[in-house]
Amino acid sequence: MTDAKISIEAIHDKKGRTRFVDLGRAFASRLQNSVPQLRSEQLELVDPDKNPFFEHARAQFYIAHRGGKPVGRISAHIDELALDMPPEQGFGPGTGMFGYFDAEDEAVGSALLTRAEEWLKGQGMTRAVGPISMSVWEEPGLMVKGQDHPPMVMMGHHPSEYQQMIEGAGYKPAKSLYTYDLDISGDFSPLIQRIVKSGRRNERITLRKVNKKRWDEDAAIILDILNDAWSDNWGFVPLTPAEVAHTGVKLKPIIHEDLNMIAEVDGRPVAFMLTFPDLNDILARIDGKLFPLGWFRLLRWLRNPKGADMRVPLMGVLKAVQNSRLASQLAFMMISDIKTVANENYASVRGELGWVLDDNQGMNAIADTIGSTINSEYIIYEKPLG
Repeated sequence: MTDAKISIEAIHDKKGRTRFVDLGRAFASRLQNSVPQLRSEQLELVDPDKNPFFEHARAQFYIAHRGGKPVGRISAHIDELALDMPPEQGFGPGTGMFGYFDAEDEAVGSALLTRAEEWLKGQGMTRAVGPISMSVWEEPGLMVKGQDHPPMVMMGHHPSEYQQMIEGAGYKPAKSLYTYDLDISGDFSPLIQRIVKSGRRNERITLRKVNKKRWDEDAAIILDILNDAWSDNWGFVPLTPAEVAHTGVKLKPIIHEDLNMIAEVDGRPVAFMLTFPDLNDILARIDGKLFPLGWFRLLRWLRNPKGADMRVPLMGVLKAVQNSRLASQLAFMMISDIKTVANENYASVRGELGWVLDDNQGMNAIADTIGSTINSEYIIYEKPLG
């Protein structure tokens, strides 16, 4: 059957997007250690009427067929905000993206990448980067290390064969992203304890839990800090007010106030740290299905995720404070406090930090100082479009 002709179908409607999502779920189900995600959430991400990403982006989805059977999928998309970013930060004028890459074999992968590139060139793009599915704030990069364990919530999981498919199509690594594994059952080193104690003596510093009763306000504070703190990072694209509001609504159900923190200096919010119980733990147990009993089990777990691993997907410090002694105090104080809460309130013994850019010296140094080790690597690739 591998000698049969490959045809590529362009997707233009809701039914097609549903087939596109279900095909991705079928590919994921074959992969050891993959965790089934909520289908409703996956459908929403590719729906222009429900995902505010499409307010500044356009996309084309494709499904590959061979012998009458679907054998792969890909998206080609353009983020107008990414086009406005400085080229030295990874995107910039002429840069389009591909994502949601799944392929039965190298011939299918090559055909899909070629079709995505043709669409991007037809839109005036001169360079392709990916996989990014679909926003850099969602699931960027191809997993090239870490297939030996399940991913944590909001991280992608891909078979090792995809690396050869993408590199074989002429793509070169542009940036690596790391996640770090951390044993949080013991004490931090004396050095970190001294830094934390020094910070606690600073009367200018206040650490507070987020407040779900005013979650919209706190979410806006966090995402404003994020937009500032990450603005010079490779791959940064600012979150719009609509995306901030949408993200806040999506995050609220998995937010536990004592695991998420905002740091203030002289009463001004300057840093934050978000920590989520690993939702993939319960999603694996309910097979990503809400019916008939998935809803009940999910809600019960969300109320009391005892023993869950913890993931720190985002933390940030305002640029005005970065590269200062104060910044390291704030970071280690938040990490220390949340580690204690995770131990005492949730019986957690393992955490994961990331993703972190390979050239983010500050965050990589923090990860090294607290004794964490890289457990997954994702690569974002690039290719000029001739």
